[in-house]
Amino acid sequence: MATTLKELMEQANAAVPRIAPAEAKDLIAKGNALVVDVRDAPEIEKSGMVTGAHHVSRGMLEFRADPGSPYHDKNFAKDKTIIVYCASGGRSALAGKALKDLGFDKVLNLGAFKDWVESGGAVDKPIEPGM
Repeated sequence: MATTLKELMEQANAAVPRIAPAEAKDLIAKGNALVVDVRDAPEIEKSGMVTGAHHVSRGMLEFRADPGSPYHDKNFAKDKTIIVYCASGGRSALAGKALKDLGFDKVLNLGAFKDWVESGGAVDKPIEPGM
């Protein structure tokens, strides 16, 4: 029997704890946290991203996170706490579950970028075209 999106989301939300922006700020301040924005590039171009975040689109996440991949990004280390976010929290939940499946133990879902912004979280603004 096929799995539905609803079931995938339930599994992801059960596996990856959701955290509030205040908790994310504390973890980031302590160091050894990798913040990952899994939105697509046009979304980031419009709104910016969490200051210091690392952009890896949801479609490339497993390729960047897996040390056995030729596309591996060394920022993904299993001793780090990984905090993922997207526009609403759905893609970041699925991304977090994928990271857990790849053996990352400390994975948290920050959820929606707008919640970060509304909490006063620092944002790197996009560069204006032509600048």
